[in-house]
Amino acid sequence: MKTAVSTKKAPEAVGPYSQGIVAGGLVFVSGQLPLDPSTGSMKEGGIKEQAKQALDNLGAVLSEAGAAFSDVVKVCVFLTDMRHFPEVNEVYSTCFEAPYPARSCVEVRRLPKDAPIEIEAIARLPHRSAP
Repeated sequence: MKTAVSTKKAPEAVGPYSQGIVAGGLVFVSGQLPLDPSTGSMKEGGIKEQAKQALDNLGAVLSEAGAAFSDVVKVCVFLTDMRHFPEVNEVYSTCFEAPYPARSCVEVRRLPKDAPIEIEAIARLPHRSAP
């Protein structure tokens, strides 16, 4: 059984997919772009501001599912320019603590809406808050 997760605190999906899915005690959060959920527009500023917005969106979906950053076990970060890696790590480290989740970070040619970053995650659902 799987249940869709949806929140107005994160941008609407830009295609035929769910913001997140709960299945088997896990939350699978779709890739989050640096879109402002209130306007649907790309967050202005540099990569740090955009990484923060993508992580805020990720956190909103996690929260709606009953999870938090501390429950995340795997993260995938997609960057259109790997030179942003140090700045993204700086922002990323404000959301996660040791033991850090497993993570991949890859450079891609292009992302939806020409975003510079997209972040997806898998988290475990704490037993106390599983829907």
